[in-house]
Amino acid sequence: MLDALFKPKAVAVVGASQKEFNMGNKIIMNLVEFGFKGHIYPINPNVDEVRGVKAYKSILDVPTDVDVVHLPIPAVSVPQVIEECGQKNVKFVILNGGGFAEIGPAGKAIEDECLAKAKKYGIRLFGPNCQGIINASPEVRAYCNFTFTRPEPGVVSIIALSGGVAELLHQTLYRMGVGTRMYASNGNARDVSIPEIIEYFGNDEGCHVIVLYIEGIRDPKKFLAVSQEVVKKKPIVVMQAGRSKAGADAAATHTGALVRKDITSDLIFEKAGILTFPDEESLCQAAGVFTNQPIPKGNRVGVITNAAGPMVIASDFLSNGGLQIPQLSKKSEAILRETLHKEVTVRNPIDVLATGTPEHFRTALDVLMEDDTIDSIFISLATPFFVDNVNVARQIAEVNQKKTKPIVVALQTDRTVFAEPVRILKEGGVSCFDFPSSASKALITLTRYGEVLKRKTGKIKHFRDIEKAKVEGIVNAAKKAGQKMLSAADAYTVLNAYGIPVADWEIASSAEEAKKAAKKIGFPVTIKADFESAAHKSDMGGVALNLKDGKAVREAVKKMARTFKSTDLKFLVQKFLHGGKELIVGSKTEEVGKLVMCGMGGISAEVLEDVVFRLSPVADIEVKQMLSSLKTAPILKGIRGEKGVDEKKLIEVIQRVSQLVNDIPAIQEMDLNPIIAFEDRLFAVDVRICL
Repeated sequence: MLDALFKPKAVAVVGASQKEFNMGNKIIMNLVEFGFKGHIYPINPNVDEVRGVKAYKSILDVPTDVDVVHLPIPAVSVPQVIEECGQKNVKFVILNGGGFAEIGPAGKAIEDECLAKAKKYGIRLFGPNCQGIINASPEVRAYCNFTFTRPEPGVVSIIALSGGVAELLHQTLYRMGVGTRMYASNGNARDVSIPEIIEYFGNDEGCHVIVLYIEGIRDPKKFLAVSQEVVKKKPIVVMQAGRSKAGADAAATHTGALVRKDITSDLIFEKAGILTFPDEESLCQAAGVFTNQPIPKGNRVGVITNAAGPMVIASDFLSNGGLQIPQLSKKSEAILRETLHKEVTVRNPIDVLATGTPEHFRTALDVLMEDDTIDSIFISLATPFFVDNVNVARQIAEVNQKKTKPIVVALQTDRTVFAEPVRILKEGGVSCFDFPSSASKALITLTRYGEVLKRKTGKIKHFRDIEKAKVEGIVNAAKKAGQKMLSAADAYTVLNAYGIPVADWEIASSAEEAKKAAKKIGFPVTIKADFESAAHKSDMGGVALNLKDGKAVREAVKKMARTFKSTDLKFLVQKFLHGGKELIVGSKTEEVGKLVMCGMGGISAEVLEDVVFRLSPVADIEVKQMLSSLKTAPILKGIRGEKGVDEKKLIEVIQRVSQLVNDIPAIQEMDLNPIIAFEDRLFAVDVRICL
């Protein structure tokens, strides 16, 4: 539990000085001025008081128990003070200073010593190289931090490893008029972790939304498990930095080469239901809208406007974000036709015109609130001088207070000239934005979270018609032989063992054997050179397609034998398949586990990069979402008279691959590229399995 950290009854600051720009001095100042409800203990053997608060020579001299001790002191002095904190039964130590693992081996040795001493006494460490925490709730008022933003109590809690970004987010929310519940910036996070804090904030009823900034995920499995549970209770909005792609590591498969640097984080966020944002502004705006608006039941939005241009911009953003602007019910249209200006065309969006009165706005709002075809309301609001804007604002605020459906406003006004309508909207808890695009994104965010809460998890199918022991034997033998890649014979045997359909095949050692195999399989056939170092065989002349007789087979094999001098050279003879669509299904192992991929195959996998990844194991619903999210999804369905592919069989293959790579952890990368897919069947015609 982190109660003693976020709800301390006594806080001590070791090294607190009377010097104005001393970090410890600032922490004492913040505790005093923020109105901390507990005891404050500056620790300094050379002074009697700091900021008017009595100082003590040592933490051991403090007269009460202490929950939190700040150590804004040189790293070399920290281990001894932690020893004293242990003797004092301190619960948490915040390591504000630097000089630890981030500076190299010497600093890491000090950090390791600190952790060892802390564990010895059951102390938890927060940091090192961190700001600390804030709890703005009136009953606590703990500003255990050296920053300067003094928030009003609210329902947003912030977590960020970077102190600079944490304070930036805090300042932005403060300027937006959004209050803070709790705040945590834990720097190097050697002990108290991000998942622990997420879990704690998730269980805090006073927190309604968690704002998260990260630059990586240290413990992906724990992060995912915790976040999945928290998202069921409240939204988590995240921005991750450090996403630029400097280039993929050398990969032996197309799947490996297509894995982006940041994809593991994105897949964790997606699986957990965390909402992601590309920049600080949209992150804070998302947090703000969750503080005062209910979650919509669906994606159908009713639009009210008295300024057509901004409404057009908003309509584009809303539609592109997956929201629908449906036709209103007949009852709603009839009420509007009776009430609004006769010049108004009654439809959705509802244009009350620039001369729209408070009564017109109220009627439109009431209609949309009562209409079962509408889940949320978007208002594009200008403030003409010839309109009673104060009462327009009052009508919007009054309806918003009902919290029946979310209301988001794009407000085009001079906030000084029209300060009173702005004040009414703000005090009425209405989410207002300067731009139609910003307001639209906020409403899209609310809708996305509503979809997260409703989404079904689907079923993860466990196939029983597999031969796991057979595959384990193949893999173990290959590893024992020092192979990093399975031979074609072994790879196709693995697919057969897991019920993954493949084109008929045989392995040959010579031209004559290849001819016999081709005759047995049936012409036309494909010949592929097979040896461990062969990567992209077609680029090297190692593939011959559509061979229609024995003579063509012999010539192809002899040519490959002259080209490739490898001692382990074999020849895969495979049935050549006409037509069909080329797909790719693959897997790659990352820190969080196995990733499964599908998309358009062949050279399209490299050129178009139209592929989708998910964390394995994948449920049937996830696979359907993978396929539908491809840019080329209509091709799979069938367009312009062309037949689509057998989606049911494709879903099964993806799930079988998912089970295979989870059953056999030694499989590092895997490609089925291409899979030739037809209307009623599909076959893998090339496979690579790396160990």
